[in-house]
Formats: sequence, C-alpha cells, structure tokens
Amino acid sequence: MKHLHVLAMPALGVALACLPLAAGAQEKDPASGLIMAEGWETVLGNCSACHSTKLVTQNSGSRNHWQYLIRWMQEKQGLWQFDAETESTILDYLAENYGPKEGARRPPLPRALMPDNPYSTVADSG
Repeated sequence: MKHLHVLAMPALGVALACLPLAAGAQEKDPASGLIMAEGWETVLGNCSACHSTKLVTQNSGSRNHWQYLIRWMQEKQGLWQFDAETESTILDYLAENYGPKEGARRPPLPRALMPDNPYSTVADSG
C-alpha cells in the first residue's frame, strides 16, 4: 500500500494536463497570434487583408480608439465600409482583447510641460 502514491503521481499529471487553460490565460491562434475569442475570425478576415495581424496584437486601446483607427483607415487608406454587425463584432473583439493596458506606459505629458519645439513653424499658443 505504501507504493500506491508512486502510481498516483503520473495519473495526477495526466489529469492536470486535461484541465482548461489557467484563469487569465488566453489561447492564441498560432498562425496569426490573435487571441482566439469571439470575433477573432472576423478580425482576421478583415484586418489581415491589408496588414499583418502583428499590427493588431502589438497595440491596444479603448473601443473609441479602435473605432478612430478604423475611420482613419477608411478615410486615408482605402479600407472598405463595414456593415453595422461586422464593425460591432470587430470593435467588441478589439476592445475586449486588446483594450487599454494598465500601467504599460506613462500618460502623455501635458502640453504646458513640454519643451518648445525648435522646428515648429506654427506659433505656440500653449
């Protein structure tokens, strides 16, 4: 009976390997690097048509920020218009999975604390 624990250890390892990913861990698509959550395939199909998915995965922002970027791409880069459902799916996915990062970067300095730009051709009012 005292050798029973030796047999139980490998079985425990097999059982643990079958558990879902730890809380907070997110499965990523090995090919694109995108987090495999609801809407990821819509993002993959629409965003990777023009640029690498690394441009998505290395960035973060609020839903409004991602929407601003989509509008910029539509106005300046020739991105097509999305139907309302597709755009909502994309924005939901990006805001949820690539939302603002806590503590990743300091906030920008207020303009009043910035040094004068010696190359500016516009009179500085601030």
